[in-house]
Amino acid sequence: MSFHIMGTGSCLPERQVTNDELSAFLDTDDEWISTRTGIRSRPVCTTETLDDLALGAARRALESAGIAPADLDYIVCTTCTAERATPAQACVVQQRLGATCPAFDINGACAGFVFGLDVVDGLISAGRARHVLLLSAEKMSRLADWTDRSTAVLFGDGAAAAVLGAGGDSPLYLRCTTQGDSDVIHAWAPCGNSPFDQVKPGHDEGTFMKMRGREVFKFAVTHIASQMQRLSRETGIGLDDIDHFVFHQANKRIIDAGVERLGLDPERVTYTIDHTANVSSACIPLTLDRLAAAGRLRAGDLVAMFGFGSGLVTGSCLVRWQPRLPGDGASDGDEMKN
Repeated sequence: MSFHIMGTGSCLPERQVTNDELSAFLDTDDEWISTRTGIRSRPVCTTETLDDLALGAARRALESAGIAPADLDYIVCTTCTAERATPAQACVVQQRLGATCPAFDINGACAGFVFGLDVVDGLISAGRARHVLLLSAEKMSRLADWTDRSTAVLFGDGAAAAVLGAGGDSPLYLRCTTQGDSDVIHAWAPCGNSPFDQVKPGHDEGTFMKMRGREVFKFAVTHIASQMQRLSRETGIGLDDIDHFVFHQANKRIIDAGVERLGLDPERVTYTIDHTANVSSACIPLTLDRLAAAGRLRAGDLVAMFGFGSGLVTGSCLVRWQPRLPGDGASDGDEMKN
């Protein structure tokens, strides 16, 4: 059994921090940031919590799909910036929605949404779920070093979600990879205060995001090209036949370089980075939601997604857009086997 995306939703903080505002306390300006990244402003939490954003995105996705919280069989949340170490961010959303299904988090860094699609595909294929809420929620302002212009300018906060239903023919392709490099992009967890811990990894660095930009750029561009070519080769679907390309919004120059290598029509590549910046795993579902809200996704459209991030990880997926299938909607009362 395969899945289809029944509906999407997103939620961003109200506060948009512009490049000019950052130049008030960082050695940078709008031209420096926009020409190197494509970012003009980014949503940053002020009074909102990540719980608020996650709940807002979840409710909008459920409304879009026509599904009630009681009809969910699982809630899966992708995040590397959860509000608390435990319980999982998904558990908090489950409680606030009033759902009763199992809920758990996964951390696939910026490729998390595609990793989440892989997990949900397994649940649906095994017959353990009919309706799953896949949520991506990130508060990247928590990890950014706001004294470092090389990282602070890149990130934003936000959440986006999709409701996946059983049926349809997606994924037409799905592949996740991990290179096993923990140094190029990383952020240490708090060390705690154990009097017995003689190691305390990352104690000297603190808990801010660290990134080697040139290596990230090379890795990302290389893998955008190679993984999209592999997707085309293994499905037999030409890149020219794919209607929409949704790439992780890390840096506009990265996406542009990948698009140029592949020879893609830029009109079929969607950019949201100018006013969202890098929202880690939320980038791909946020872009999907923007496309859907704008009426640009038509039934039958082929949508290719590609995420990359800390790990170093990648996730590639090809889906057919089928928001409504016969039998969609509230459950008939049969209990799923959880």
